[in-house]
Amino acid sequence: MADELDLLRAADPVPADHPRLGDGPLDQRAERLLADLRREPPARRRVRWFRVGAGVRPRPAWALLAAVVTAVTLSLVVGGTATTPALAAPRPLVVRADTTRVTLTELARRARADAAAGGEALRKGTHVQSWSLAMSEDKAPITLPEERIVRWKPDGSHTELVVATDPTHPGRPVLRDDAEGPRLVEDGHVVSRRTYPRSWSDAPPQSPPPRDANRLRAWLQEAASEPDGLGTGQILDAVELMLDNWTLGARESAALAELLAGTEGLRPAGRVTDRLGRPGLAYTYEERGLAHLLIMDPRTGAVLGRETTFTRADPTYGVRAGDVMAYSAWMR
Repeated sequence: MADELDLLRAADPVPADHPRLGDGPLDQRAERLLADLRREPPARRRVRWFRVGAGVRPRPAWALLAAVVTAVTLSLVVGGTATTPALAAPRPLVVRADTTRVTLTELARRARADAAAGGEALRKGTHVQSWSLAMSEDKAPITLPEERIVRWKPDGSHTELVVATDPTHPGRPVLRDDAEGPRLVEDGHVVSRRTYPRSWSDAPPQSPPPRDANRLRAWLQEAASEPDGLGTGQILDAVELMLDNWTLGARESAALAELLAGTEGLRPAGRVTDRLGRPGLAYTYEERGLAHLLIMDPRTGAVLGRETTFTRADPTYGVRAGDVMAYSAWMR
């Protein structure tokens, strides 16, 4: 427990001696945000403000608190909600709905055929490009792009490299927020480079994902710390957690495709080209003001990416319907 607390404190983007954090009573806004913690968290707080490393098993309550604290304290843009963001947020992907829609059942069949032919092997670690929307009540929302590479070593330790980069605008400056405040950095700027000691955990997401759909569902449920089962949105969140720790092999991707084929509300939408230029099949699900777009490889069934957009405006945070809240693209 102490080690995990130390990692969380080290990940706090605002130091304890920051001039904005003087001691004093909570104001009305802070009281309201604190009260919100007792209720179902709004979907907008699912934005990932920081990562504590693949070696730490997540604690959802702590992650929620950190997101709320960050939303209250960070000033991430130049100007108020009526101003133009420092860098434009990515537009939602366009799905070609006029194309033949491939069901998840058919995609699972293709994935099993790929696995039977050999396919890729499971690898611990991840390579992901992400775009995350940061919001506050008095500043326009902005998008922070970054690339994260996690590699595990034979001795059980692992390294994590985080780089500020946006492959949709190669060579352009990238927006970051750190101890110096919001600023533009060069494309490829190293945000962090860390080495983590060996992890002794054998619980999900540290244990290898199963190759059977039913066992994989139980694995995702344990990884997400949801003892009462997983709804569709929770399954998508748990899949993202898995892919932020593991690069799936052909057999694991087939099991996941089979699991998703039995997931209520996840519907085929057509073909799409993801933000890295890869062709994919799009599957959609909507809940609580958010639209989830899952992008999967049309041949292997591997998950290529996930996009989450707002389906309704929230003037408090300067969010409009159709704004991209988060996007992740996983690579091998």
